[in-house]
Amino acid sequence: MTQKIAAGVTNLKLKFAGEDALLFKGVSLAFRPGEHALLLGPSGCGKSTLLQVLSGLIPGSIEVPMIADEVIVPERWGYVFQDPDTQFCMPYVDEELAFVLENLQVPREDMPARIERHLRQVGLSLPDSHVPIQTLSQGMKQRLAIASALATEPEVLFLDEPTALLDEEGTEQVWQTIRSLADGMTLIVVEHKIEGIIDLFDRIVVIGPAGEVVADGAAREVISLRKKELDRYGVWYPGIWDDRPSLRRSPLPAPDVPPLLAMERYRGLRGSVVVIEAEQADVYPGDWIGIMGDNGAGKSSLLLAIMRLIKTEGVCEVAGRELKKVEHLAEHAAFVFQNPELQFVTHSVRDEIEYSLAVDGVPLEERRARSADLMDALQLLESADRHPYQLSMGQKRRLSVASAIIRGQRLLLLDEPTFGLDARNTFAMLDLLERLRAEGMAIVMVTHDPRIVERYCTKLWRVREGRLTHAIDVSTPANMAASR
Repeated sequence: MTQKIAAGVTNLKLKFAGEDALLFKGVSLAFRPGEHALLLGPSGCGKSTLLQVLSGLIPGSIEVPMIADEVIVPERWGYVFQDPDTQFCMPYVDEELAFVLENLQVPREDMPARIERHLRQVGLSLPDSHVPIQTLSQGMKQRLAIASALATEPEVLFLDEPTALLDEEGTEQVWQTIRSLADGMTLIVVEHKIEGIIDLFDRIVVIGPAGEVVADGAAREVISLRKKELDRYGVWYPGIWDDRPSLRRSPLPAPDVPPLLAMERYRGLRGSVVVIEAEQADVYPGDWIGIMGDNGAGKSSLLLAIMRLIKTEGVCEVAGRELKKVEHLAEHAAFVFQNPELQFVTHSVRDEIEYSLAVDGVPLEERRARSADLMDALQLLESADRHPYQLSMGQKRRLSVASAIIRGQRLLLLDEPTFGLDARNTFAMLDLLERLRAEGMAIVMVTHDPRIVERYCTKLWRVREGRLTHAIDVSTPANMAASR
């Protein structure tokens, strides 16, 4: 008797427009009903594309040239993208879930209770569910996207890095939710943050850099027996931070220099509502500030306020001056958005990195040399001629950082720069930032990863309920332990 398949593909070949090489060269995979499978691999290897093929999004909704002997698409499935903004259909939270329920022909009178239940499932607590989606933090949006997928009551749930934008508490809530619903449901998941969830999966498929299947087997066997290959491919595995050598931090610049950033009674507002307050805070050359706090606490708003991208009150001096126009601030401070696509303006990776240098009148030969060095450091050389929107989320993130730091401003603001990155590129980026910090750059970075703060940051800023509550020196292990 032929075993039933929940989702699968046979002899898949796929090629993106403008690319010379095939992404997949005959990949065959099949997933059984009720199986919990985790797809691992380096950024850009095709994991997200494979999910879209298995769900039928490619080529059904996304036109990508592909051929396969057979594609088995599940009848009822839910899908959660890396970037939640790409999948919302309605402007309000309750309307987004109601839209799903309407398509399932749920009676209108049953909808309010169903909406509240799905929001509770993912830990999204709102005083009023009729709130604009765009007022939510990225992490809160991700929880809503997961709630919308669960509302379809899927047989197969496709998850593309569902917790990339969530803090530790939110990550735990989401996986608790998935665990509570996982019995009998087929899960096919792409995820980088796998510590603590390996036991949820009975199978791991490892995709190599060229889109080939390099390992496929029982989850714990793949992790224990193929660790060297996982490390070579830059794949996250439990314990990888312990296998990293200790950082030899370069000395900080002399302490008698003035601050690059100084805030006093500074507030950021959206409309008339204060969303972030900082009573007093300074950033000096050689500082690496890690900003941590719950989703929606105001971390991203703090960076936006520093760059004058939202309305502000109070004092915020950059390089000793109160610069109130973004174009003046950009001469001294570089900013990387949480969503990298918000800052792309050209049609190729190389042009994107060189754009600000071209505007500054830097000669072509120098632009090429500087961009080549950055592309090499951030594993983007092979993608130099690709359009930014053709990149994976991890590649887009690396590009956004490269294009921000190319001018060499002394203050760098980063909003979740490592989400969506594989291990190799995470460490490459962090090591690059450490070299820049040692040369006197000041880095202010929102992150949810305490290991980054522990290993790389010199200070920790805590943001709680819209307030920068305190700054802690975490440059020594003892101080970091005391900050927890």
